[in-house]
Amino acid sequence: MTASTIVNIFIEDGLFVIISTSFLAFVGWVWRRAKPFSIPQPLPTWFKAWLSVVLVVGVVFPVLAIVLWGVWWNHKSVLLALIPYLFMLALQILFEIVISKRFQSCVWVMIPCLYLPYRAWQLYSGLMLLSLESGTIWVQRLLLVEIVLWIFNYGVHLSQIPRLLRWELQPEKE
Repeated sequence: MTASTIVNIFIEDGLFVIISTSFLAFVGWVWRRAKPFSIPQPLPTWFKAWLSVVLVVGVVFPVLAIVLWGVWWNHKSVLLALIPYLFMLALQILFEIVISKRFQSCVWVMIPCLYLPYRAWQLYSGLMLLSLESGTIWVQRLLLVEIVLWIFNYGVHLSQIPRLLRWELQPEKE
């Protein structure tokens, strides 16, 4: 792992934050007169279970990998692969909270549409970085699981857009 690798990751993540935040700010400004947005209640019955899976697999396991492989066993590439991932995940959560609670903007629906594909890219890049280092096979497998988790989560989000936008169902024809 070289200093240029660290700089490249920092630049890539920084550009993503600048571009995505600019896009969200622009779209938020365009839709500033839209009715206040709130997440439809009640949440689906499966939501709590899904959120638990996402938190354990998407946050707890990477933190454990950072502590064990990155700190305890001193694999710096694990830190380089997972710390930016967790930072961007935290940033997404922060944006979602601010946009939904403070601004009550329909732009909230777009945040995962931007961040989830980038997260899959981050994890893939981390996987390529770790593939060069021996002793990280379990972290590499974790990154594969993370990629699958977030791609699946992207599909879950997309499948819920009609509900989030409160598109009404037509009555069933008999």
